[in-house]
Amino acid sequence: MQADELKRMALNIKALKTESQTIELKTANQGCPTRLFDTLSSFSNQDDGGVIIFGIDESEDYAIKGVYNAQDLQKKVNEQCKQMEPPVRALFAVCEIDGKVIVSAEIPGVDISERPVFYKGVGRIKGSYVRVGEADELMSEYEIYSYEAFRKRIRDDIRTIENSKLNVVDEKRLADYLNAVKSERKNLADNVSEDEILELMGVVNDNKPTLAGLMTFSKYPQAYFPQLCITAVSLPGTEQGTVGEDGERFIDNKRITGAIPDMLEEAVEFVRKNSRTKTIIDDNGRRADKPEYPIKAVREAILNALVHRDYSIHTENVPVRIEMYRDRMEIINSGGLYGKISIDALGRVRPETRNAALANMLELLKITENRYSGIPTMRREFADAGLPAPLFSVVHGEFKVVMKNGLFGAAKAATDSLVEFCSTPRTRSEIVAFVGKSKNHVMSHIVAPLVENGTLKMTIPEKPKSPAQKFVKA
Repeated sequence: MQADELKRMALNIKALKTESQTIELKTANQGCPTRLFDTLSSFSNQDDGGVIIFGIDESEDYAIKGVYNAQDLQKKVNEQCKQMEPPVRALFAVCEIDGKVIVSAEIPGVDISERPVFYKGVGRIKGSYVRVGEADELMSEYEIYSYEAFRKRIRDDIRTIENSKLNVVDEKRLADYLNAVKSERKNLADNVSEDEILELMGVVNDNKPTLAGLMTFSKYPQAYFPQLCITAVSLPGTEQGTVGEDGERFIDNKRITGAIPDMLEEAVEFVRKNSRTKTIIDDNGRRADKPEYPIKAVREAILNALVHRDYSIHTENVPVRIEMYRDRMEIINSGGLYGKISIDALGRVRPETRNAALANMLELLKITENRYSGIPTMRREFADAGLPAPLFSVVHGEFKVVMKNGLFGAAKAATDSLVEFCSTPRTRSEIVAFVGKSKNHVMSHIVAPLVENGTLKMTIPEKPKSPAQKFVKA
């Protein structure tokens, strides 16, 4: 960074009055801060690295205070950098603003194979940090394990499951799989027994089923891993905790179990069942139903969550989660991005595969293509449907897909109109007629949230279910 670039950055920070994912401010007019290791760690552990700027006081309206001694500051910061493992190589810049000298230290992001960068004084567990917004947060043991698993090439999907048997299986699925192996893996077609095929393909190991084998072929793998399932909920509002008219927290709530192929189909059906459908009449008068979410994209998202989630002992008590809100759907699984890929590169470059044996089994069963086409398919399906592109993120070792249904803007306009309609107290029947949808939907999904947030109020609040109840703008 050049001095003029540092100056522009400092003035921009002063105007915006905020730190960020890649910028940390430190006052240093009285001496060098003694604790920098949390920020040195968090910046080193993210792809874009970060910049620490010394000499701006956040507590005094981002005033430029300057540093006590630029040369000594750089020396002492560098000493703290050497206490990191691996050592951090900071790049310094100095500039002057209104007679005050400020200093920046650019902290480069290290390769994933070297993460986590941590402070040697307290060790890897207590000295590894991750940047979340403008804060440095201690890494979880699982986040630390994730880096080590990639570096050591730990293959959790083929770990054997002690005290388990691959006996209660979907026999047709297993037969189809063996036939597919013999057909598509020609070197395994002749003079190789079926038991040997299962061993070579990672379904079993030393006659014990692997996790991938159980999750693909067992009729009920949850006998061994109760939480390796899907929890699916449909909620009445846009946030957790919002309740419907009758106090219900969920419109629908289901635990989905079974092998991965079975969970996939049941989860897709759950989404289909709980999705709203828009009826469209074309120019020829023909009726067509348009689903709230493109089902093909939904299937890809759920499949990705099941195939690419982390199956280590650290996450075997965490299910895949599907959460359907009024304005969006979220699909969440344990396990951040695997390998050196970034969020921005998803669907554009070929990533490394966390669960190669599992993905291979499902490919042979025609459940997945295993060609890294899932995310491009999601984006294309949402674009074709005229909906916002799915959003992908990783926070604290969890991968999240957010699919917006495009109804929130229209729903907000309709809500605003309803609130104005209720400038005069209105009965339930009047409100239902005004909105033009079913009574249950109107009262649970529209009126109840407005009453809860204080936008509407009841005329008889002590008797919420009174037939004479009316609702009026607060």
